[in-house]
Amino acid sequence: MIRRRPILTTAICLCLAATGLTGCGKATSGDKDSGGVKSGPGVTASTIKLGSLVDLTAVFASLSKSVVQGTQLFWKQQNANGGVCGRTVEVTVKDTGYDPQKAVSAYRELSGDVLGLQSVLGSPVMTALRPLAKQDDMFLGFAGWSASVLGDEHVQLLGTTYDVEAVTGLDFLLREKRVAAGDKVGHVYFEGDFGENALRGSSWLAGQRGLTIVGQKIKSSDTDLSAQVATLRAAGVKAILVSAGPTQTASVAGVAKSVGLSVPIVANGPGFTPQLLGTPAGPALTENLHVVSSLAPPALDTPAARDLQAAFAKEYPGAVPTQVGSVFGYAQARVVRDMLQKACDGKDLTRKGVLTAFHQLSQVDTGGLVAGPLTFTDPAAPPTRTVYLSRVDGTVPGGLVAVGGPVTAEPARAYQPAG
Repeated sequence: MIRRRPILTTAICLCLAATGLTGCGKATSGDKDSGGVKSGPGVTASTIKLGSLVDLTAVFASLSKSVVQGTQLFWKQQNANGGVCGRTVEVTVKDTGYDPQKAVSAYRELSGDVLGLQSVLGSPVMTALRPLAKQDDMFLGFAGWSASVLGDEHVQLLGTTYDVEAVTGLDFLLREKRVAAGDKVGHVYFEGDFGENALRGSSWLAGQRGLTIVGQKIKSSDTDLSAQVATLRAAGVKAILVSAGPTQTASVAGVAKSVGLSVPIVANGPGFTPQLLGTPAGPALTENLHVVSSLAPPALDTPAARDLQAAFAKEYPGAVPTQVGSVFGYAQARVVRDMLQKACDGKDLTRKGVLTAFHQLSQVDTGGLVAGPLTFTDPAAPPTRTVYLSRVDGTVPGGLVAVGGPVTAEPARAYQPAG
């Protein structure tokens, strides 16, 4: 159970420089500093202020807390090394509760005081905010991977899309000979952009390879999936895809094992958090679950991942690192740093200047924290189609071990995600 701390359910300024600055200063668009850098909302001579809208109290609470920790860690390190453009970077966090209406209110509270939003968690929230961001020329860093944002120049997608993940996950099951032509595959998915985008990918590859998808649409409030698993068992599925939250993944795995449906399960990245391994579903997850995500598992054996894990353990002793939490928050902040620096080099830290700099980023290397180099020059294309496939292992930090290196599945190259 996640213990909710009151401080996390309200706006907080993460002022991470040694100076301890906590001001939320404003600047008029077009102002210039002594170096000739134009500035706008959220930028002063000493600070760059960003926002973060995450879910600290609902379905993705544990992952959101981890996102914030990864974000805090990166900017603490970066600010200690001089910040960006000679400025300290501050991030103000607000809780949306995975509620689009609450997110809109939080956006309106923040929008006049920030240069952009580093993290916006959840497809329903992103859908609600995109029209406002377009009006405000606001940069939105998406903590989500729905293809619906493709083509929107305001939205940063850190990795590939849910449908490409689903294609890759189903291709993995085919290559491993866990399913074959003529088989049925269950797909439990959230209603809305997240789940339905993933279903589009699985249905496409199923049509290519002679499989049948048995879909089970659920709501984010559905936590006991006994009925859905019973339907899949009766249908005789040979594997299950899950495009939902951690609670739903645990329910699918636990119920399936209890009724004798011992089949492989593949979840999109947001469907797993290592805290699940301490629940009654832990053994079933360890036995049957793989996770497909653009983010590296925390225990990945590369220099960047090892450095991050060591720094995370030092900064948050006892905290649990997560793939689409702490690794995501840290890697996204790293890419935002590159974007802000490019805007600074272009002498334009206005919102338009930041968006221009964002779409000049190409072949961005995160040291493997995100699978594959990232190219943001074409808003209509995912910045990569490469992912990590991981199996559950409760003996390592983050509970996941990569299966081989980063993977770009052949059918994922041919598949065309649609915004």
